[in-house]
Amino acid sequence: MFLRRAAATSLSFGRSRAHATPRFLAPAANHVMNMSTLPRNDRIRNVAIVAHVDHGKTTLVDQLLKHGGNMLSEDRVMDSIDLERERGITIMSKCTRVEYEGRVLNIVDTPGHADFGGEVERILSMVDGVVLVVDATEGPMSQTKFVLTKALNRGLKPLVVINKVDRPTSRLGGEVENELFDMFVALDANDEQLEFPVLYASAKQGWTVNSLEDDSEDRTTMKALLDQIVDYVPAPEAETDKPFSMAVTMLGHDPYVGRLATGRVYTGRVKVGDNIHVVNREGKKLEAGKVTKMFVTRGTTKSEIAEAEAGDIITVAGVNAYVSDTIANPEVLTSIPSPQLDPPTISMTFGVNDSPIAGKEGKFLTSGHIKERLQRETEVKRNNVAVSVTTSETSEAFNVHGRGELQLAILIEEMRREGFVHCVLFEMCVSAPRVLFKQCPDTNQKLEPVEEVTVDVDQEFSGVVIDKLSTRGGELVEFKDIQVSIKTDTRGSGILNSIFYGYEKFQGLASVPSKGKLIASCNGKTTVTTQSYFETWLARKRTQRGELFVKPGEDVYTGMVIGEHTRPTDLEVNPTKEKKLTNMRAAGNDENVRLSPARQMSLEDVVTYIGEDEMIDVSPSQIRIR
Repeated sequence: MFLRRAAATSLSFGRSRAHATPRFLAPAANHVMNMSTLPRNDRIRNVAIVAHVDHGKTTLVDQLLKHGGNMLSEDRVMDSIDLERERGITIMSKCTRVEYEGRVLNIVDTPGHADFGGEVERILSMVDGVVLVVDATEGPMSQTKFVLTKALNRGLKPLVVINKVDRPTSRLGGEVENELFDMFVALDANDEQLEFPVLYASAKQGWTVNSLEDDSEDRTTMKALLDQIVDYVPAPEAETDKPFSMAVTMLGHDPYVGRLATGRVYTGRVKVGDNIHVVNREGKKLEAGKVTKMFVTRGTTKSEIAEAEAGDIITVAGVNAYVSDTIANPEVLTSIPSPQLDPPTISMTFGVNDSPIAGKEGKFLTSGHIKERLQRETEVKRNNVAVSVTTSETSEAFNVHGRGELQLAILIEEMRREGFVHCVLFEMCVSAPRVLFKQCPDTNQKLEPVEEVTVDVDQEFSGVVIDKLSTRGGELVEFKDIQVSIKTDTRGSGILNSIFYGYEKFQGLASVPSKGKLIASCNGKTTVTTQSYFETWLARKRTQRGELFVKPGEDVYTGMVIGEHTRPTDLEVNPTKEKKLTNMRAAGNDENVRLSPARQMSLEDVVTYIGEDEMIDVSPSQIRIR
């Protein structure tokens, strides 16, 4: 069930990419550039790489590291989490540094998916500029608008890199540049921000240039981008005469020194052995200690340092600080302001797995185990600041709030995988996502979250997409053809991107038609003969066909959803019924049954598929619907 309403839908068909009518949250009109006269540390540049998902951020960082003399044995070295490597996306932000012509460039790789926008929001608080990466074929997308809005709100000057210009489908000649300029204007960028430099790159081939028309430029290095970072991104403010203070933005752990807090040094200097304390965002002193170790990340490895100064991004060990806390000299009694994050829009309930086959795989089965793990995610680790947990009405289950289905699905997947890595075998039951409503403080009206959606799809499927989103309260703003060939080899080639737009007046629950389910009527195992029998029965009952989710040999139980019915009503079936074997021949020939493969769905597919009256049984090796 699609739970969040779509405020605006842009569709592109066939040979097209959509360019949405500007309708998104713009920064406040009174924002100004930071023209502070405070002293600056010209030796340092702090910059974040931001972009829409799969536009080439991480590959670009790989090439910058190689240009800085770091030997990389593989691609996407910044994606250190297994899930990041498998899915090809960045989930957690990472910081590294490149030493270039006597200067230190602190570079932060950020997630590209809107569900992990909380990572981008807090990372922008410790940099002085952003490199906005845009795909030369797709142009600016939904997440491009999101990250650019946040950057402009903070008064940052983006540096634009149009990536993947080596692709035959790239739109060169000013088309993407014009779309970018229109987006800057729509987001209320000031005159200085509108004078953004544009570079052209092929991160895959490892080069950037200032102009594609100048054949004299070297197309073998990243020098053009590094030069622009040094020249265009302002040096950080550096009040070295004040007591030491730094804002914690990321957390880590080392088996020898304990918790690691990474952030930007705002004032003063710090050395190993200095006395420090932790102040939370409310200004309350939490803990005192000493700096036991300090690190910076060079390439992909941590290097110890003895001293750091204002403007630099460092990692400190010695105190148990959390994200948004301030680590400072004991003389400092106030905290550094932390950025305000967008509110969560959906919620899912995590509870004890009470299915008939619960406990066969897991060891950690109780609500206490689930509570401890969720607290570790949001209170102890405190690295996932966009996720919050509350106790449900039953007290045996927990409501987990987040920004999107993918973000919560990643959390569930991490809990499942801990069983293989740390022998913590979790089993739990998860509800369908629910929309988080809020009340308007002025009118007391009920408000619902609204998203802006962009869909790329072949023209033959455009009617289906429009109908699907319209039934969910979507408002079609524009669909448009442009001169780009979007090649699709399968029917599942549609691409949907969305960003949080804001809250609007509640329009009532959308009536979304859905297909019925095939529900198991007994406990047991499916077999090859079971599937043969079942599909033979379906072939005879042409009006009651369905698609199976289970394969032969899987455990099923009463009430488990084993497939999808083509009709809107549910149908109970016996998936364990076997074909009786006898020595008597039938009057006719045996039917030749052609087995169809079971539909395989990932965890996030299941999260978005289930209805409000259904649950997900999660175990280390299986995902079941009931």
